[in-house]
Amino acid sequence: MAKGEGGEQSSNASLLDKPVTDGIKLAGKREHRNRLSVCNKISYAIGGAPYQMTGTALGFFLQIYLLDVAQLDPFYASIILFVGRAWDAVTDPTVGFLVSRSPWTRFGRMLPWVVLSTPLAVLSYFLIWYVPPFEDGKVIWYLFFYCLFQTLQTCFHVPYSALTMFISSEQKERDSATAYRMTVEVLGTVLGTAIQGQIVGMANAPCLPGPGELVADSNNSSKSSGLNASEPVISIEHTKVAYMIASGVICSIYVLCAVVLFFGVREQKESSRPRSEPMSFFQGIRLVMGHGPYAKLVMVFLFTSLGFMLLEGNFALFCSSTLGFRNDFQNILLVIMLSATLAIPFWQWFLTCFGKKMAVYTGSLSVVPFLILVVCLKSNLIVTYIVSFAAGVGVAAAFLLPWSMLPDVVDDFQVQNPESTGHEALFYSFYVFFTKFASGVSLGISTLSLDFAGYISRGCSQPEEVDLTLKLLVSAAPIALIIIGLLILYSYPIDEERRQGNRKLLQEQRDNEADSETDSTELGNTV
Repeated sequence: MAKGEGGEQSSNASLLDKPVTDGIKLAGKREHRNRLSVCNKISYAIGGAPYQMTGTALGFFLQIYLLDVAQLDPFYASIILFVGRAWDAVTDPTVGFLVSRSPWTRFGRMLPWVVLSTPLAVLSYFLIWYVPPFEDGKVIWYLFFYCLFQTLQTCFHVPYSALTMFISSEQKERDSATAYRMTVEVLGTVLGTAIQGQIVGMANAPCLPGPGELVADSNNSSKSSGLNASEPVISIEHTKVAYMIASGVICSIYVLCAVVLFFGVREQKESSRPRSEPMSFFQGIRLVMGHGPYAKLVMVFLFTSLGFMLLEGNFALFCSSTLGFRNDFQNILLVIMLSATLAIPFWQWFLTCFGKKMAVYTGSLSVVPFLILVVCLKSNLIVTYIVSFAAGVGVAAAFLLPWSMLPDVVDDFQVQNPESTGHEALFYSFYVFFTKFASGVSLGISTLSLDFAGYISRGCSQPEEVDLTLKLLVSAAPIALIIIGLLILYSYPIDEERRQGNRKLLQEQRDNEADSETDSTELGNTV
């Protein structure tokens, strides 16, 4: 009897110890599986470069390309920029809705979207920078391929952005991967600026003198003809070819980055499987906008990103027309992007030490003095380079901080709605929707305002009204928008304490789910 009791106790003890031991092993395996290698993080980060390369090239150069190379009327250029951005904004929640309903494949749910959209995206991007040999349908040409590229780019970027939530369930690993991503994305902006700017800058067609400048030009033509006879003459045709070469190089890098992402990153099947019932498009809108922290975060970066987009879209024209640096503006843009790249590690350290809200305040406000200086100081190339380098530090914060805060909002939603999962793509797509739609409005209005001010295509000088308009678009308007965004940020509820609390609660939820799975497995084995 004693032996039987001892055997029974031993058996019961083994049954009690076994789940604990298996639970520890399961937790260890789960932690190891959620840990990302440096290779995984770099491969994931490289996937963000195409969006930034093409976006920077379009943001900095499309306006000046449509006005001075394609030689469209500013009114039609404003229509292309506005409709293209507005269409791009509409496609984001649409693609996000479709991605959230995508079935699991052996390659995942997000990566097939990336691979299938890439070939057509690079083709449409290349054709944006091609000047067709006809005049009547030129506006339709650019509008069609601009909208087509934006659609295909959305099919790449929305799944890629949402992939942040699926490469690991550990917040620390996701934050680390986001830091890698932001660094590579800023490098992507440098590549886009350097490739587009330097290739086009070497074939920049000379400006056209106005009626008042022709007299002075004719008086000096006889004196300078002997000096300029040996210099190569750059025509508008050379500039058109340069834009096509630059777009071809960017398209090649786009494809390479997509290949690295596909082969270097794996989605977690457990995270990627949607566990909630699919919802309609408008239900998705109510879902994401009904979450207070998300709505406030969207409003914050709606205004701050609008300010930086206005600066980005008009800075090339401002440098070439108002400051008179027609042959140097591409180098000025490159200095801004290089400075932003160098500042990314600093902002990553800053937000770790002082919190993300403080980093947004500091980073956004740091660019304000330099936006004032660049329009108040007299035209001086050296001073402009210094101001541009300093402004790039603030631009780095604008790149890093929105995407590092968005996962916190998604985590907060999951804590408050544990039964509603699988909607990460909706949060990312609607976030991009509002910023892109507003940027389309701002770019359309800014280009249209240049038309009203009397902008002269390829003019060596512009009317005073154009110079004043450009100063407002690159200084006063961005500063006002940034300040409005920071005022809204004051009421943003997710601070560091709440963020860490959400992380612990989510970890407890995952541990409970793992324990339930372990108990079910043990019960099945016992039966």
